[in-house]
Amino acid sequence: MHAAPQPVLVDVGPLSIDDVVAVARHDAPVRLAADALTAMAESRAVIDALAEDPLPHYGVSTGFGALATTSIPPERRAQLQRSLVRSHAAGSGEPVEREVVRALMLLRLSTLATGRTGVRPVVAETYAAILNAGISPVVHEYGSLGCSGDLAPLAHCALAAMGEGPVRDAAGTLMPAEEALEAAGITPLVLAEKEGLALLNGTDGMLGMLALALADLEALLPQADLAAAMSIEGLSGTDAVFAADLQALRPHPGQATSAANLRAALAGSPLVESHRVAGFTRVQDAYSLRCAPQVHGAVRDTISHARTVAERELASAVDNPVVTLDGRVESNGNFHGAPVGYVLDFLAIALADLASMSERRTDRFLDKHRNAGLHPFLADDPGVDSGLMIAQYTQAAIVSELKRLAVPASVDSIPSSAMQEDHVSMGWNAARKLRRAVDGARRVVAIEVMTAARAIDLKAIPAAAVTGAVVARLRESVDGPGPDRFLAPDIEDTVALVASGALLAAARTAAAAAGTTLV
Repeated sequence: MHAAPQPVLVDVGPLSIDDVVAVARHDAPVRLAADALTAMAESRAVIDALAEDPLPHYGVSTGFGALATTSIPPERRAQLQRSLVRSHAAGSGEPVEREVVRALMLLRLSTLATGRTGVRPVVAETYAAILNAGISPVVHEYGSLGCSGDLAPLAHCALAAMGEGPVRDAAGTLMPAEEALEAAGITPLVLAEKEGLALLNGTDGMLGMLALALADLEALLPQADLAAAMSIEGLSGTDAVFAADLQALRPHPGQATSAANLRAALAGSPLVESHRVAGFTRVQDAYSLRCAPQVHGAVRDTISHARTVAERELASAVDNPVVTLDGRVESNGNFHGAPVGYVLDFLAIALADLASMSERRTDRFLDKHRNAGLHPFLADDPGVDSGLMIAQYTQAAIVSELKRLAVPASVDSIPSSAMQEDHVSMGWNAARKLRRAVDGARRVVAIEVMTAARAIDLKAIPAAAVTGAVVARLRESVDGPGPDRFLAPDIEDTVALVASGALLAAARTAAAAAGTTLV
């Protein structure tokens, strides 16, 4: 059994990507720090003072967006906050994943905890209680333009905190928010001045999906390196081109890491050694083999850049207006999602290329003119059996979809709010398509692993210790070569092993035993 996740402390400072994953994906409980509660109380006092001021202050005593010049009398301001949340909870389409909703709520909570939004501590405490109770508001696929933040998705969460709208409880049962809150002992929020606005203005949805994608990709990239190493063995390739001094001639850090992984995975490989003839080392493998570090490394560097952007955004206090450290309440444009939207799109581009190269390596195994003497399609009895022919079709279909998903969302903008919001980021859309791209790339790499493992099994020579450990772990779930069988379950089982990290764990254990490491 897995140990219960450790609580995540939400303080004035930033959360980490690991914190986001722990709460969103693994249901780690959250706890508000005392300093955060103090900071919120202090900034709330600023808002309360402005609420008494006869002069209008945006978000406190005025309407919002194109209605920012409309003054709202004190007796109608609670209704103003309720109306804001209700009207902005206008999403449509299928509900998004539970982990996305939890990430979104956690990140909004983190911004509240900075003390820069002016909400009362009870607002943050209610969000923390909802997360800890496992209650997940229903948030829809469509509704965010990624400017003024992820307005509609955040509004659906705020609506649930008010005791309105549909949610799912910890068991996944769909029910009215009022019932779920009552069952969990949570009092619905009655929002005061500015609090509705503070719950809606943020990049939390797109940032949450970026954090989750980064966690997935940082686990996928070493497995892409392993798949390439297995293909090199199965296709009678060479490891000479991965030498450290050759790679250092082009000092991209991601390339160096991927090349090091390939060297570690292929270390001591009898298969690779068998390809050397009379001291001659073949150096002209196809690009999909020879250039794997250059492409995988470029993807790694893209991930590294995206992580930098994510960490900056995690350290941000995004709201409009904000309460500054010296007590001013100022309008700003920090809610624009462009920084996050760009890297979400950049990752989708990189993933399409990673998968494209993986599919090309897989295809080489199936062509008898390029697969180093193996049967066509790795079939047991060519003609009677089709082998892995259609597995490559599946890869090709996914890669085609990944190319479509690589078209940037962030280059689009459709004005809204009577031209007040005349340029928007579409970052939410970029994040939604990246989630599909991550899933697709994982499936493509898994099919390469499955194909390369079959080729290695068909060789009469053992694989390296590391790649051999991957094949051995795969064979615990997926049978080796033989007559044609129902192939979809084999693909899904391999995808599950890639997603869970089981193959990577087996490889790292073998690498450690051999005195090497996989990064």
